[in-house]
Amino acid sequence: MMDDRFMNSSFLAEDSAVEQTLRPHTLRDYVGQKAVKDSLEIYIQAALSRHDALDHILLYGPPGLGKTTLACIVASEMGQNIRVTSGPAIERPGDLASILSNLNAGDVLFIDEIHRLSRQVEEVLYPAMEDYAIDIMIGKGPTARSIRVDLPKFTLVGATTRAGQLSAPLRDRFGMLFRLEMYTPEELSRIVERSAGILGVDADAEGLLEIARRSRGTPRIANRMLKRVRDYAEVKAGGHISRDVAREALNMLDVDELGLDKVDRNVLGCMMDKFGGGPVGLDTLAATTGEDAVTIEDVYEPYLMQLGFLMRTPRGRICTPAAWAHMKKSMPAGAEAQLRMEI
Repeated sequence: MMDDRFMNSSFLAEDSAVEQTLRPHTLRDYVGQKAVKDSLEIYIQAALSRHDALDHILLYGPPGLGKTTLACIVASEMGQNIRVTSGPAIERPGDLASILSNLNAGDVLFIDEIHRLSRQVEEVLYPAMEDYAIDIMIGKGPTARSIRVDLPKFTLVGATTRAGQLSAPLRDRFGMLFRLEMYTPEELSRIVERSAGILGVDADAEGLLEIARRSRGTPRIANRMLKRVRDYAEVKAGGHISRDVAREALNMLDVDELGLDKVDRNVLGCMMDKFGGGPVGLDTLAATTGEDAVTIEDVYEPYLMQLGFLMRTPRGRICTPAAWAHMKKSMPAGAEAQLRMEI
């Protein structure tokens, strides 16, 4: 299941301590996302020159790409404190009002998974973002009245993996919107090299690049993978990570050269062996593989589609010729014609 999956890019408990250690604290140390870094550097310098708070920022993209890290870097570069919370943790409007009223001038408030804020909480956030004020109801019934409490100017950094679920009024109140892209193997190799230096791991460039190639374009997975390969190297290879050692360790973890794990291959294999490569409906695929339909759609499919192994069509999911080739299986007669028809 997804919770136990090694290649899961969502935050796991084991990532907590290591991410705090490996997380960069300045834009200079942050690898990748060049367009986002260049823009932030200009906006931060402009805000500092005006002695003003930075405008509100929305970061969106798949999990594990560094949204929380960027929020911490923004606070560090601005020389301000950061308050970290998440959408599900803010259950009532009063919870948000308490957080906002305790901010100091220039502070950064980071809300992860901001799309999961309730509508009532969002209503409190609108005037806070726009007018730096919150409206509080005093009393009940006919004697109830609203008072406005002024807030110091602060910077809200929102992060979401599902920008489409963010309400339009909330999205429009962010002055800067940045999409974080998947990392290249070369960028991930630099990240893993930096992490290896911090953790004191003995590795050569080819070994680190092998880890980077199989990390699905995600720094969180790359750092998690580095720890597991380090463990293997310490027991089986005298502590040194070479390309062969990295391959042996990752093969033991059932992670192939493209970063597909056992679950990914099970989804593709099920479609090929039982449905001739498709088309197959999502619910049917979920029942056949024993996985939840939402998990397949949100966790497994995006990377398979990014590799060009899977296509979504009106009639269901279809495996592409590239997927058949990777799985070392022969396409059945008529499968390519069926694919062209669906396209």
